[in-house]
Amino acid sequence: MGKNPQQPSRRKIIKTLSIGGAVGALAGPGLLVPRARAAGRPVKIGMVSPQTGPIAAFGEADQWVLGEARKALASGITVAGEQHAVEIIYRDSQSNPNRASEVAAQLINNDQVDIMVASSTSDTVNPVSDQCEVNGVPCITADDPWESWFFGRKGDPAKGFDWTYHFFWGFGMVGNLFADMWLSLPSNKTAGLMFTNDPDGIAANDDQHGLPPLFKSKGLKVVNLGLYPPLSEDFTAQITELKKANADICCGIFNPPQFVTFWTQCAQQGYHPKIMTPPKAVLFPSAVEALGTRGTGVSTEVWWSVHHPFKSGLTGQTSQQFCDAYSAATGKQWTQPIGFKHATIEVAVDVLKRAKKLDAASIRDAIADTSYQSLVGPITWKGGGPNNPVKNVCTTPLVGGQWKPGKKFKYDLNVVYNQTAPNIPLDSPFEAIKS
Repeated sequence: MGKNPQQPSRRKIIKTLSIGGAVGALAGPGLLVPRARAAGRPVKIGMVSPQTGPIAAFGEADQWVLGEARKALASGITVAGEQHAVEIIYRDSQSNPNRASEVAAQLINNDQVDIMVASSTSDTVNPVSDQCEVNGVPCITADDPWESWFFGRKGDPAKGFDWTYHFFWGFGMVGNLFADMWLSLPSNKTAGLMFTNDPDGIAANDDQHGLPPLFKSKGLKVVNLGLYPPLSEDFTAQITELKKANADICCGIFNPPQFVTFWTQCAQQGYHPKIMTPPKAVLFPSAVEALGTRGTGVSTEVWWSVHHPFKSGLTGQTSQQFCDAYSAATGKQWTQPIGFKHATIEVAVDVLKRAKKLDAASIRDAIADTSYQSLVGPITWKGGGPNNPVKNVCTTPLVGGQWKPGKKFKYDLNVVYNQTAPNIPLDSPFEAIKS
C-alpha cells in the first residue's frame, strides 16, 4: 500500500500545533475526553454521524455513546509504549453526503485527526471514506451494507482500498435472510420490490450483487418496480402495481419518513400484504411508533440487539448491560445503532493501542491486522476467512426481526428468525401481518 507523499508533513505539523482550549471548543460540549497525565500528545479520533436530517434516527444515541466512551477513556491509552490522552471530535453529517464530505475534510485538515470513524448509511460512510482515502487517513466505518460501501465507491475486489475499512452485513446476507424468513410462512411467493434512487437503493437493485436476482434464485416471483426518488411523497403508481401483481410480500428501501408515507397510502388504497419488510426504514422504535397501530407485524433485519451474545472490549459490558444502561440514562428504548456506534470507537481504540507508532501508516497497518471481539461480534480484516468477502470488509451477524406490541414500550423488536445465526436467541415466531 502506497505512502501518501503529503502525509509526513501533515503529521509533523500536528506535533507543533497548540493542543489547548481551542481543541476543546472544536470537540463540542461533553465530547472531549478529559486529558490524562500523559507523556505524549493527545490522540484524536474523528467521528461523523447523522444527528440531524432525514436519517437522524441513526444518530439519536450518539451523545450518550460518546459520553460512555469518554468515561472509559478518561485515563488515556498507551500507544507504542507512551501514554496519551484521547480526544473524540464529533461532527454531524446532517444526513447529507456533501456535508459529510465537508466535515470529514475539516476533521482531517483542521483538526488533524489520527483516525476517523463514521457510520449510518452510504450517505455518511461513503463520502467520509473517500475523503480519508484521498488524504491518507486511517478510517473505520460501519452500519451500511458492505456492497454499498465497497462497490458504491468503485472498489476493485482484487485491490481493495489503502486507508479505509468497513464492518457490517451485506445484501447477499440480508437477501438470503429475508427470503428464508418469508418462505417460512404460507404465501403466493410473489415479492414486490422498490428501491430509493440513492447509493443504498442502487446497490440493492444491482443485477449482479443486489436483491432481485437473489430472491429469484430462492424461487420467489419478483415484481421489481425499480428506483424511486428518495423524497417521494406519492406512491400511488407503485401501490397500483403491487396490487395488480397481488404481491403477498413487499420489500422496499425507504428512509423512515418516506416509509410512513408509503405504508399509510397502502392502507388508504387497499394494499394489505401478508409480509412487509422495509430494510433501513423500521430499525428504530420511533420510526415504528410513527406508523401507529400499523407498526405491528412489520419486519426488518436485526444486526444488533439486547440478546446478541457479545460484549465490549472497551467497557466489558454485555449487549444486555449496554442496552440497560442506555435506557436507565435516557428513559428511551434501545436502538440497533447504539451497538455499532460504540463498536466503531472501541475498534478504533484497539487499533491505536496496537499501532507500532503514532503515525498514519502504522495505524493503517494495525487496522489491517485487527482480530478483535467487539460489542457487535468478532471483527477482523486479515482476509481469507468467511467474514471477509472482499478486501477491507468484515461482515457481522444478522437475524430477522418483527415489531410486536411491547411491554414497557409501545413496540418491541422481537428476533423471529435466527437460522443465519443460531447463537442469537429467538423471542417469538415470525407471523403474517393481520390486516
